Amino acid sequence: MKSTGIVRKVDELGRIVLPIELRRTFDISEKDALEIYVDGNSIVLKKYEPSCIFCGNAKDVFIFKGRNICPACMEELKK
Repeated sequence: MKSTGIVRKVDELGRIVLPIELRRTFDISEKDALEIYVDGNSIVLKKYEPSCIFCGNAKDVFIFKGRNICPACMEELKK
């Protein structure tokens, strides 16, 4: 993991502010969803990208009956 040298304090509600440089670098806009992971002793934030419920692919995913499905899995389901 690469250190950015940026330190932020957690406020009384548990919030932190992501610096604008990081938001621009990772194309994070206001109201975007972030996933929160734990990796050992680290907390990892990742921009949420919906993925296929069957294969995990996040490219060209669409919603079918409330579920995320990629075109390849949809074709396989049609067979």
